[in-house]
Amino acid sequence: MPPANSRVRALGPDDVPDFLGLVAQDPVVNVFADYRARTTKLDRRWLGGEVVGRFVDNQLVAAIHIGANLVPVQVGPDDIDDLADPALRGRRTVSTIVGPEQAVDGLWAAIGSRWGRMREHRPRQPHLEYAGTPLVEPDPLVRRTQAHEIDLVYPACVAMYTEEVGLSPEWGGGGDLYRTRVRQLIAKGWQFSRIEDGRVVFKAEVACCSPYAAQIQGVYVVPDRRGEGLATRGMAAVAELVRAEIAPAVSLYVNEHNVGARIAYERTGFVETARFTTIMF
Repeated sequence: MPPANSRVRALGPDDVPDFLGLVAQDPVVNVFADYRARTTKLDRRWLGGEVVGRFVDNQLVAAIHIGANLVPVQVGPDDIDDLADPALRGRRTVSTIVGPEQAVDGLWAAIGSRWGRMREHRPRQPHLEYAGTPLVEPDPLVRRTQAHEIDLVYPACVAMYTEEVGLSPEWGGGGDLYRTRVRQLIAKGWQFSRIEDGRVVFKAEVACCSPYAAQIQGVYVVPDRRGEGLATRGMAAVAELVRAEIAPAVSLYVNEHNVGARIAYERTGFVETARFTTIMF
């Protein structure tokens, strides 16, 4: 039974300062939640879901973001029972549960039998942070993608997503929405690529950022150019550009079985700081 001084409720705009204080306990790992709070002010109209917090003695101690992604924030073993039922409210909208492995594994142990079958389970994903000094020479040909280059980079984005997720982002008529998402990343200056003879051979994006950190996603090298070091030098260039112009720390997470990518990131100068679990539906 939860203690009498514990309560759970949906957060709103008035809770933003307390929530930002919570994510600041581990600001790089919690960069997604930080970004969502700052861009939506925890208003459900903009969240497309809700953020639920657990309070002990009127202090916010843990939370879960429930939208397309269910993301735990500073969730420990003592928080699981209180947050399990709110997490179940996300069954209709959540496509992915992702975050620190102890929190995700604990939540899934509590709700999995009631949630239903998962599509894929990706445990022990290394969460990596850029140590601040590139170990290789950054690729001088990697730069921000320009708006007029959307037709060049879009096929690489689709290929990366399909390879990573196992499902095309265009499936079920989602092409227009995904193309809009890519266009938005380019407009923000969050998309980076190396283009040779009208072809994107390397690309990566910033998924989200805060005053403390930026998280990289969508790293992709075309199959016939893999093994040349494009990812290693490309990521060095991206990390340096992001640190100089977007956020002071750079992070990403990668599948444990993706040995090639892990070696490339290590050679770039990324170091492991945590482990994530991802559950996909």
